[in-house]
Amino acid sequence: MPFIWLLIVGAAAGFLATRILKVDLDTPTTIALGVFGALIGGLVLRGLVLLTGAGAGFAGALLGALVLVWAWKSWSR
Repeated sequence: MPFIWLLIVGAAAGFLATRILKVDLDTPTTIALGVFGALIGGLVLRGLVLLTGAGAGFAGALLGALVLVWAWKSWSR
């Protein structure tokens, strides 16, 4: 179940990150960047999740996805 939740949250975070940064990526890349961003953000904000709940987990996933999409945009030129 945690893996499925990671895919769902990661896909949502990747979608939002590509829209916020105005990047046009294909669906698999968006999902992959979102999932990896969710992993990074989840690890960084793990302590915050314990203190404040699942909302911080989604915020961390979104921040991680934003960083990865920005990096992808910067380095893929």
